[in-house]
Amino acid sequence: MPQVELETATLNQQQEDARISSLHATGILDTPQESGFDAITRLAAEYFQADTALLAFGDESRVWIKSYWGEPVRELPRKHSIFDMVLAKDGPVVVPDIAGNPHFKGRRLVLRRLNVVSFASVPVRCHEGKILGALTVFGSQPRREMALDELRMLESLADMAASQLELRRLRNSFQSHASCLPGAGDLLNTVAWPDRSDLRHALDRREFVLFYQPEIDLSSGKIVGLEALIRWNHPERGLIPPMDFIPLAEECGLILPIGDWGLAETCSQIQEWCREDPCHGSLRVCVNLSARQFSREGLADHVEALLRQSGLASRQLGLEMTESSLIPNTRIALEVLGSLRKLGVSLLMDDFGTGYSSLNYLHTFPFDVLKIDRSFVGRMTEGDQPLQIVRTIIELARVLGMDVVAEGIETREQYRLLRQMGCRFGQGFLIARPMAADAITRLLRLPGRVLPQPDSLDSLFD
Repeated sequence: MPQVELETATLNQQQEDARISSLHATGILDTPQESGFDAITRLAAEYFQADTALLAFGDESRVWIKSYWGEPVRELPRKHSIFDMVLAKDGPVVVPDIAGNPHFKGRRLVLRRLNVVSFASVPVRCHEGKILGALTVFGSQPRREMALDELRMLESLADMAASQLELRRLRNSFQSHASCLPGAGDLLNTVAWPDRSDLRHALDRREFVLFYQPEIDLSSGKIVGLEALIRWNHPERGLIPPMDFIPLAEECGLILPIGDWGLAETCSQIQEWCREDPCHGSLRVCVNLSARQFSREGLADHVEALLRQSGLASRQLGLEMTESSLIPNTRIALEVLGSLRKLGVSLLMDDFGTGYSSLNYLHTFPFDVLKIDRSFVGRMTEGDQPLQIVRTIIELARVLGMDVVAEGIETREQYRLLRQMGCRFGQGFLIARPMAADAITRLLRLPGRVLPQPDSLDSLFD
């Protein structure tokens, strides 16, 4: 990259980091609805006779909606968003008809049931002038150009939101100041590599990559799905496994933008495979979600927007979660999972059997796939008890009308026993290791997407 471009990119990133810091200082993200903000969106919708009005704030990867009037939207991906248009212009964006706007060439703008044709959006700024959010009114019909006094009215309503935001910041100022004192945030810097800044740079420089591990029909060897697994392709240290950086990402809060990147990247890759061969539309590609992602009530809206943007059917995406990711707030988890299930997205309970209340969760949450933990699969040949546990899980899934996937299949004997017990699907090193997207593309080109049976697998993976 030329020096001038590098300096510009560095400056832009510094400005974005400062903006994100100011946003977090308000403490507004992921808070419940408040009547003060709801009054602003209602007034905006009524004054402009809008179909929907949103008051939203943009963090690293999403546009989180604090208040809505009309379509109940709680979260949207930030990429290609109206918020980014406002940020780029550093001011209002008014589009009377998106059909004539080059930004939306070949793309539709849909908010749940509303097919958006026109909108006007103005920035919500902090006391330092940084744009933290946007107040937007949407219409389902083209409208005339907005008069200057109308634009001023919308900006005045945005200023009202900014004033409430500033009051919130002042109320939290002591905590914010304490957390920023010298030494308060230095603990991460005293531990071994990596630290938060390393993860931040990796995300900005697109050093994270997704590998995919095939899931097959054990009776036929056909690839029926894939699991997306994140890796860090560090320019000096090479390929870094997730256990070396995901715990830190969870601790420092970067798991949200990293997780959102993984979701968007997976949808883009599915789209690419389907462009090559429409038959790949029957594949289900699964993404692992963290507990922090499940604390967001707008997760289903975010996923729905990604599916619309990429033109995917909901059945093509699967979301995997462990029992521990549901424990922190079961009420929100139940609401989020219910909304995702309504979308038609497949929900998989990962590492089944390792938690304390897995059976109870099967009755509570709307899962449609169980994944047998690799620890059970690995011990199947050690005696009757481990084998009986796996057989019980398979039978339980059958009774509940759920599919079951065995993880960690590493030997031919494990493969044989699972087939014998009626387990339909499986994945593991015996079948295929996680691999880059281009290697998966070659496997998907095999006739019928059928991998060799285990007796002849050695030649394929040597």
